[in-house]
Amino acid sequence: MYYSDEIIEEVRSRNDIVDVISTYVKLQKKGSSYFGLCPFHNEKSPSFSVSRQKQMYYCFGCGAGGNVFTFLMEYENFTFVEALRYLADRAGVELPKPEYSEEERRRADEKAILLEIQKKAAQYYYVQLKSPQGQQAMNYLKGRKLDDETIKAFGLGYSSKYSNSLYQFLKSQGYQDEMLAKSGLITMDEKNGPHDKFWNRVMFPIMDANNRVIGFGGRVMGDAKPKYLNSPETPVFDKSRNLYGLNRARTTRKPYFLLCEGYMDVISLHQAGFTNAVASLGTALTPGHASLIKRYVQEVYLTYDSDDAGTRAALRAIPILREAGIQARIIRMEPYKDPDEFIKNLGAEAFEERIRQARNGFMFSLEVLEKDYDLGTPEGKTAFFQEAARRLGRFEEEIERNNYIEAVAEKYHTGFEELRKLVTKMAVREGLARPAERPKTAGGREKEDGIRKSQKILLTWLVSDERVFRQIKDYISPEDFSDGVYRKAAELLFVQYQEGDVNPARIMNHFTDEEEHREVASLFHTRIEELTSEREKEKALMETVLRIKNHSIEEAGRKLEPSDIAGLQRLMEAKRKLQDLKGLHISIN
Repeated sequence: MYYSDEIIEEVRSRNDIVDVISTYVKLQKKGSSYFGLCPFHNEKSPSFSVSRQKQMYYCFGCGAGGNVFTFLMEYENFTFVEALRYLADRAGVELPKPEYSEEERRRADEKAILLEIQKKAAQYYYVQLKSPQGQQAMNYLKGRKLDDETIKAFGLGYSSKYSNSLYQFLKSQGYQDEMLAKSGLITMDEKNGPHDKFWNRVMFPIMDANNRVIGFGGRVMGDAKPKYLNSPETPVFDKSRNLYGLNRARTTRKPYFLLCEGYMDVISLHQAGFTNAVASLGTALTPGHASLIKRYVQEVYLTYDSDDAGTRAALRAIPILREAGIQARIIRMEPYKDPDEFIKNLGAEAFEERIRQARNGFMFSLEVLEKDYDLGTPEGKTAFFQEAARRLGRFEEEIERNNYIEAVAEKYHTGFEELRKLVTKMAVREGLARPAERPKTAGGREKEDGIRKSQKILLTWLVSDERVFRQIKDYISPEDFSDGVYRKAAELLFVQYQEGDVNPARIMNHFTDEEEHREVASLFHTRIEELTSEREKEKALMETVLRIKNHSIEEAGRKLEPSDIAGLQRLMEAKRKLQDLKGLHISIN
């Protein structure tokens, strides 16, 4: 749904950010800003700042920041539209009705009907579980030590022994065969007629993050195969982008998820008080799952089964999580197979201890790797270290790579420098690095990071001091900023200055992606070294402007085609102006 800039700004401006955030975080006024403990990471000293003037918040500890929309997107895990609707309702702003194309309306209507069908089916299965014919299923759940409250909380149910009972029920509710077939709950068979996808199974409703039933898992009561059966993918159910239990885990506020393999593991952990447990839906962990998890936490504890299959699944999951920027740790269940068995036999306190003993994912992968080599022989030991070095070389950040090299060297009693050299050697052998180019690459990255820092400093100055804009507007333009959110934010800010209405919170209305919100917020909240005099500030400003302008000219030169005569002339003129700028004095008095 598209909403105009005007309606978005009206909603934002009528929801004071200090008032909204104060309902979630205890704030204290210090100077012109309000401070409190950041709700997005654990801290003892307040580094979470909320500015009524800017109508923005920023945490100097973890980097979370944005306007009032961003806060709700991060805290409540709303989408931008969900945050907009919530704040509109809070402020009494009536949003315009959606205007759909015919095809959009058809898809929206179809999705709404399919969600209705899933909800009706969940209600039907729950009633069946409570009926006399559901006694076997109820005995099974009670045998798994689930109490009535847990059964109700997860909406567990039962599909009867009759292969078309759900079909008959849904038809009585007025749903057409076409929609029932698309729901994934009914199979249309030309020979034998319509029949239920699930029958004689304990039913586990699968809900999305907004508590809507989108599909089901079913555990058979007899000896039929497969033991577990899941809904097929439908317009409302994508198993690679949903997690079982996420609708409950997302509200626990714990800084990590417990990632399980099965429904019963999740339910048992929740019943035992571990309400941050989730599971993938009958499939291996995917990048889509990792991306979804990243919206809520930065760390995952894998509680996969302790057998070989569970170990292999954990080893596959670790790099997927790392690629998404999620730290993985491993909880082992020995002597039991899975969290469900562990909790039933040893209890919650023992599981808490296993969490405290969880192993680093990378170090765990090396422990498993050890089994493939005879470390008692020189050949086996060398081969093991070569493979370990290959894996260490996949850490892109030098600091992180060196930290892991140090940890591996300590654990396996070898020298740090020797292992570091082996990592470099294996990286070169695999084409992951070219030593001759490394200084240039590292220097280029450092220079780029430095330029971005300079641009952030200048943007922070610009939103804080109108005098700065007056002094630099003739020398710096938005085109001098890096592509992407830096340049877009600069363009919007320059327009606001030209219109005489500087409002950084309104700039953020143009960025609806949560990660973009974070990045743009950081552009206007860069820590700037305290300067004791106007003269020092003017000098620092001049150096920042020169650095940004010089980098902009260099970038333009690299992209210039040799045959572009007009472009070459513009470049020469820019260089001449840069020389003139070096001789000028910027004053902010």
